[in-house]
Amino acid sequence: MTQQQISELKPYLDSLMAMFNTPDFIADDPVSVPHLFESRNDREVSGFLASTIAWGNRKAIVKNCHRLMNMLDMEPHRFIMEASHGEKLHLCDFVHRTFNGHDCLYFIESIKNICLKHGGIGALFEQTYAECGDMRTVLSRFREEFFSLPHPKRVEKHLSSIDKKAACKRLNMYIKWMVRDDGAGVDLGLWKSIPSSALYLPLDVHSGNVGRALGLLSRKQNDWKAVEEITGNLRLIDPSDPVKYDFALFGAGINKVI
Repeated sequence: MTQQQISELKPYLDSLMAMFNTPDFIADDPVSVPHLFESRNDREVSGFLASTIAWGNRKAIVKNCHRLMNMLDMEPHRFIMEASHGEKLHLCDFVHRTFNGHDCLYFIESIKNICLKHGGIGALFEQTYAECGDMRTVLSRFREEFFSLPHPKRVEKHLSSIDKKAACKRLNMYIKWMVRDDGAGVDLGLWKSIPSSALYLPLDVHSGNVGRALGLLSRKQNDWKAVEEITGNLRLIDPSDPVKYDFALFGAGINKVI
């Protein structure tokens, strides 16, 4: 992007951000799920599970997120760490689209394993970032660790692979929730040692379409190359916090502002 394009686009993006990056917008969004809880552990666990099933109809996503939290006794971290195998079996009844109860059981066992080995999901992310300083490597290593336990092959489709050039929309969205803290009341800002400047846009159909309409994205596929391109252009607009425009692009898309 040229400096003139940046100068022309930034005020418009800022206006969209003021419109959509507010607590009023989160009630029907899966980011509302970790906001249900106070503790860091519960927010990390609930946010990860909510982001995992965040595809399809938004109302259905939020409804099923709440159902899952109730199945975890509204104490997701304690349940995962302390519930017996028998107490966890009712999770076999959970389903959201292709994410079924057996997938859910593996996810909570893997979360428990990460918490025992690393001290928490956030601790693993922060430790890995401290070692490499590159979120692309963090995404790759996290997925490798997540599937380090014996598991059915089918469960792997529920956590996208950057090594296979996927956009990793849901994982980037989760990281954004946990890292950013702009005082707007949307993102949670729990992981203080990862800078917002390191993040990548949670690219989906809506943000991709709006990005193309605004000249932020030329690539037709919503893959990792597209994530690199649109995030790179957003970094030209705000190097310190490029993905602050996520809700702006997404909100403009689903509300057909553009």
